[in-house]
Amino acid sequence: MTSLPTPLEKISHPLLDEKEITLYVKRDDLIHPEIMGNKWRKLKYNLVEIKKEGLAGVVTMGGAYSNHIAATAALACENHLSAVGIIRGEELNEESNPTLSKANKNGMRFEFVDRTTYKRFRDHPGHLKEKYPKLYFLPEGGTNELAIKGCEEIIDEIDIDFDLLITPIGTGGTFAGLLKASKDHQKIIGVSSLRGNFIHVEIQNLLEKHQINRTNYQIIDSYHFGGYGKTSSALIDFINWFKENHDISLDPIYTGKAFFAVWDMIKSDKFEKNLKIVILHTGGLQGIEGFNRKNENIIQ
Repeated sequence: MTSLPTPLEKISHPLLDEKEITLYVKRDDLIHPEIMGNKWRKLKYNLVEIKKEGLAGVVTMGGAYSNHIAATAALACENHLSAVGIIRGEELNEESNPTLSKANKNGMRFEFVDRTTYKRFRDHPGHLKEKYPKLYFLPEGGTNELAIKGCEEIIDEIDIDFDLLITPIGTGGTFAGLLKASKDHQKIIGVSSLRGNFIHVEIQNLLEKHQINRTNYQIIDSYHFGGYGKTSSALIDFINWFKENHDISLDPIYTGKAFFAVWDMIKSDKFEKNLKIVILHTGGLQGIEGFNRKNENIIQ
């Protein structure tokens, strides 16, 4: 059911002509209807390892609207594996939102925990490994060495000599893979959806952990719109405008913010002329339904 390599779609608009910028979107949202974007890339080699080790399934972690939870549940269902999701928020249940409902229908069993317990499991995953010895452990967001390996392959599929590749950032695995596979003259830019400059330290620690000794990158932390899951009318208007004009859906958590950042930086002359820029569409579209339920269907 996967569609690879994903297309590289050129964006046409008078602004790009005026600023002399060539802009492409790497359409990883088209990989798979449920395991889309960077989630498929991250899970690819982890699935190989699960089968290699002969394990019964997977245990992982995430929030109530987690793209990773949704994708992992779909992957497990498709491959006849069991799945357990450790969900942050003891007040939640299987039907709290479309993400959890669909993951549950795909066979994922949930353990709802308070924030303190969640943090303990996240920071000390050995507790979960002991609790579920027959299941393969995937960390929050799915970022590990095998996930980074999967994301490296995105670069190989891009058949133009681009100057900048821009991606949303969550746990940093996709960014790390792109950076590791990039050429020295290609700059990798990560747009954080999280409020605060701690993301710079987290990314640096991740790169050091995986021995990715590259300096051709930049982290932008000024387009978070108030923090993770926060939005504004300007962001929603942009998402709807982009869909109407370019027929590409964006989610309000990750891709919407990254695409908004790129467009705003082009408008304000933050990029040199004659650049070839690629934006990675990391998927995450499953989250739109839940967002719209809470916000009166404001994303078209």
